[in-house]
Amino acid sequence: MTRTLLITGPELSRDAMNLASAHDIRVVPTTPYAPAHELLAIIKAEQPDAIIVRQGQLTREMIEASSRLAAIAKHGVGYDTIDIKAAAERGIPVTIALGANAQSVAEHAFALIFSVARQTALLDARMRDGHWDKATANGVELFGKTLGLVGLGAIGSILAGLVAPLRMRVKVFDPYLKDLPALPGLEREEDFERLLADSDIISLHCPLTDNNRRLFGAAQFAQMRSGSILINTARGELIDTSALVKALSEGQIGGAGLDTFSPEPPNVDSPLWGLPTLVATPHVGANTTESRERVGAVAVQQIIDLWSRKAVDPRAIVNRHLLDN
Repeated sequence: MTRTLLITGPELSRDAMNLASAHDIRVVPTTPYAPAHELLAIIKAEQPDAIIVRQGQLTREMIEASSRLAAIAKHGVGYDTIDIKAAAERGIPVTIALGANAQSVAEHAFALIFSVARQTALLDARMRDGHWDKATANGVELFGKTLGLVGLGAIGSILAGLVAPLRMRVKVFDPYLKDLPALPGLEREEDFERLLADSDIISLHCPLTDNNRRLFGAAQFAQMRSGSILINTARGELIDTSALVKALSEGQIGGAGLDTFSPEPPNVDSPLWGLPTLVATPHVGANTTESRERVGAVAVQQIIDLWSRKAVDPRAIVNRHLLDN
């Protein structure tokens, strides 16, 4: 029996597409970041049996638009763009590709730390405009500095390992963490405010929830060290953008490296673009060949397993608590 799999975004990796073909799955890709009304119309017309969410929002109306929908998979791990409650009400599990993109995102966070610390993006742009800033450019060393991690899942754990050769002290704030991994220089920090005050670099690796939206605002930037760096490869809504712009403009903190924004993409006239101490990338932390192959294949396999009523790692089903109820 041929089933239909709709993707909110372009085609998956070759391995994922081959896996779908081998199981007689008809894959329907869509325009990247298609307007909501357009995506809704496609779902109504195609009546997919499953949806893989790559880009944009999957709303209640979209979930309810297909009478055959039985599985939803996120192409990645950030599921805040999916109405998991609406899915649960219809008995539809929502899965994430747990750990599949962790290495790539951690490496990207590592790259952003270096880029902000050594002003590489700014200096590159300046050189292309004909400037030679050898006499005035001044970065900071990372050796021996303190890295504060907000959240310690797979990505944060890998980043902690990546900075080990720099002899960095790594402090972790994660109220949901049961056991601290045995990694060099890793310390648990129970007090969020103390993490802000003690860290030279803070990197965000927590999911977005109703409780931590705008976790970093004016009050938090005021508590951070002068010259400190903020890195975000998690979710843009964790940061109050206007407060960040003010903190960077006034030199309250030293710089920021952002791969996620609110909204996405940011407006072309956003005040972010006038900040020389900001390094920005367009939500590409997971965009490596290796990561895309793993994530796409994991998402398709999860859907196949759900259709076949095979066991799926319960940690990968983000609305299981709602399904249980």
